[in-house]
Amino acid sequence: MKIEPRKYKAYTRRDLSKLPQLDQVPAEMRTAMSAVSAVFPFRVNNYVVEDLIDWNDVPNDPIFQLTFPQQDMLEPKDRKHMLDLVGKDAPAKEIEADAHKIQMRLNPHPAGQMVFNIPHLEGEPLPGMQHKYRETVLFFPSNGQTCHAYCTYCFRWAQFVGLDELKFAAKEGEKLAAYLVEHPEVQSVLFTGGDPLIMKTATLRRYIEPLLDPALAHINSIRIGTKATAYWPYRFLTDNDADDLLRLFEEVKKAGRQLALMAHYSHPRELETPQAQAALSRIIGTGAVVRCQAPLMRYINDDVDTWADMWRLQVRLGAVPYYMFVARDTGPRDYFSVPLARAHQIFRDAYQRVSGLARTVRGPSMSATPGKVVIDGEARIHGERVFVLKFLQGRNPEWVGNPFFAKYDENAAWLDQLKPAFGAREFFYERELKEMGEAGRREMWRNQRSKRPVNVYTQAEWE
Repeated sequence: MKIEPRKYKAYTRRDLSKLPQLDQVPAEMRTAMSAVSAVFPFRVNNYVVEDLIDWNDVPNDPIFQLTFPQQDMLEPKDRKHMLDLVGKDAPAKEIEADAHKIQMRLNPHPAGQMVFNIPHLEGEPLPGMQHKYRETVLFFPSNGQTCHAYCTYCFRWAQFVGLDELKFAAKEGEKLAAYLVEHPEVQSVLFTGGDPLIMKTATLRRYIEPLLDPALAHINSIRIGTKATAYWPYRFLTDNDADDLLRLFEEVKKAGRQLALMAHYSHPRELETPQAQAALSRIIGTGAVVRCQAPLMRYINDDVDTWADMWRLQVRLGAVPYYMFVARDTGPRDYFSVPLARAHQIFRDAYQRVSGLARTVRGPSMSATPGKVVIDGEARIHGERVFVLKFLQGRNPEWVGNPFFAKYDENAAWLDQLKPAFGAREFFYERELKEMGEAGRREMWRNQRSKRPVNVYTQAEWE
């Protein structure tokens, strides 16, 4: 099937009164959207509006819930206040100021991002980077701090609200390369944001090419976190530099690195259009691997069939199911979050319905301050009902893979709401984590470096 080119058109808060699709939505709902979008960023595009949302099922449609602000994303008191401001047509500066107060109460940078994660080079902080886990560095290119459309649940919503103190960004990539030279334990670099694929390929290339230098042979994979595969597949199909982007992917592979596209798919509908499937085919054809991840969110994908269908479709299209996340403790999490007990049940039941090829997926996983903690199961031990937990990643690599136990709690929705089982006063990692915070220890693995990787020949060498 031939995919016709399409011109990208974005819609933001100021367009809520102009979108013809919203004519069928009650006026009070549009007003509520305007109030909520003053606090949480709103951006959608013509492909999402015209191809992904079923407007006959609004407001229940999952893609509508995924992209358009919902009134209950704000606490009742805050919602009333913002509705009053919008209703009386308050000056923009007053709305922004009061929205800022709400934003700063909503844990804009969860999991210790502003305290633990900032790496240092020659004693100076590198604010456009994060180094939380030994083998992986996150890089936030300054030109990639937006997206083709925004998810209502996005845990990085603070990136988009226009407040400098809430942003992670790096203007240049030189310090990234210099940091990596000093840290041979790093095996993978993740470009994230925002969405790095909002950038033109020529700009992205300036960040990626230095990482292909033989001096950085310890970097075995380059990851790009993106929602473009779901929200704007034309990025890989008919955009002016789409072919250049795919050539860049091929160059990474030829240099002996793995290019991994960390694609965010929240619902199977995002994979069902001809454009989405053609984009996946082109990406995989470059030798890149596509790994799929998303959080479990109420109103969007909180049922077994949605996840089982999505994982099966990903495998059919050649992608790899990778993670089911838990709603992070930031922004509108109270609106979207699902209790851990139910999240585990959904994951387990969906996992049971797919073949082994889809069981590469892990979850439900919490990206919390100490690390990525997965609910591995439920059990009854010595008469006590417990959650079985495990670190998939940890600030201390020695924490990884060791099971530990929490009291079963059907209402808990995050790690800090769980209590240790069997009468323990704290989880095994808590004392060390506290010491890290008090001492500012950001690189506790410096004496635990992973072994130097074996040589991998580039494509040019083995051809």
